[in-house]
Amino acid sequence: MQLYNTLSAKEREGLIEEAGKDRLTISFYKYAHIGNPQIFRNHIFLAWDALEVLGRIYVAHEGINAQLSVPAENFDALKAHLDSITFLENVRLNIAIEQDNKSFLKLKIKVRDKIVADGLNDATFDVTNKGIHVGAEQFNELIEDPNTLLVDMRNHYESEIGHFKNAITPDVDTFRDSLDIIEEQLSEFKEDKKLVMYCTGGIRCEKASAYYKHKGFKQVYQLEGGIIDYTRQVMAKGLENKFMGKNFVFDQRRSERISEDIISNCHQCGQPCDTHVNCANEACHLLFIQCESCAEKMDQCCSAECKEIHALPEEVQKELRKGKSKSNKIFKKGRSEALLYKKTPEESARTIFTSH
Repeated sequence: MQLYNTLSAKEREGLIEEAGKDRLTISFYKYAHIGNPQIFRNHIFLAWDALEVLGRIYVAHEGINAQLSVPAENFDALKAHLDSITFLENVRLNIAIEQDNKSFLKLKIKVRDKIVADGLNDATFDVTNKGIHVGAEQFNELIEDPNTLLVDMRNHYESEIGHFKNAITPDVDTFRDSLDIIEEQLSEFKEDKKLVMYCTGGIRCEKASAYYKHKGFKQVYQLEGGIIDYTRQVMAKGLENKFMGKNFVFDQRRSERISEDIISNCHQCGQPCDTHVNCANEACHLLFIQCESCAEKMDQCCSAECKEIHALPEEVQKELRKGKSKSNKIFKKGRSEALLYKKTPEESARTIFTSH
C-alpha cells in the first residue's frame, strides 16, 4: 500500500507530458474537527493518488487546506469523493483562473498542528464567531464606502504584484506577523469603522475575522472565496473589477493575471515588472521579481555572487552545498540587500504598514 509520493518532479513532469491530459488546478479549505488526522490523511492519499491528483495538502485536527491539480476527466470522481466525506460535502472549490497542467508535480499530504500557521491560541476566543462573508458585488460596494478599512491579509511579496484599490497592505513576511500589527495599527477604529479583509482563497480571513471580533472590532467582513472566487464572480456577472495586477499563487504558476495593470518593479533594474522567479543558484533559491532583460544579463540569478556560483559545473555546485542547510533566503521572499529595488529587512521594519 503506497502512502507517499515515489516519483521525482522531473519524472512526473514527463508523465504529464506523455499523458497529454488537461488538468484543473483547484483549491479549497474547511475547518472541521478531525479526530485522527493521520488516518484521514492516509485515506485521502489512497483515494486521490488513484485519481492522479497532485498538490500540497495540509491536514490537522482543525480541518483541511488543499491546493491541488487533477485531470479534468477525473474531476467528477474527485468531487464525488469529497461529497462522500461528511464535512466536505458541497465544499466550495476555487478553480484557478489560469490553468497550467504542471502547476503541481507531486502529491504531498502532510499532517500539521494547524492548516494555516497563524500563531493563535484558539482556546482564548470563539473561532466560530466569524465575520460576515460577502460576495463580489457587496464587496465592491463596501470598499467604496469611506467608512471602510480594507486590509490585505497576505504577505508583502503577494500584495506587491497585485491588490485591491485603496487596500492597506502590511509589509510582513508571514500571516502570523500581520495579525497583531493590524490590530495595533487600527485599534482606534474598532467601534466606528468597517474592517473588510481579503486573501487568496479565504482561509486566512476565516479565523482572522473571529480573532478581530474577539479583539473588539464591531463590524468585520471578509471576501467570500478570496481573490480567486471574486474574479470568477466578476467575470460571470459582468461586475467592475477592482483588483489591480496579479494574484500570487503557491504553485508552479506563481501567479494569475487578474488585470493588465503592472504595479510592481523588477528588483534589479526598477523597470515595471510583475514576474516572480527563484534564483537559479540552488543554494540560494531566493524568490524575487526579475524582468526578461535582467534574467538574461544575470543568468536568472539574484546577485553577481549567485551568478558566479551558477556558472560553475554542477558537481562543483553540489560540493559547495554539501553539509549546508537550505538557505533561509527562500523564506524571505525578496528580502535581500543584493536587490537594489526591493526594501531590505531593516527598511521594511520601518514601514510595516502601507496603503495604496
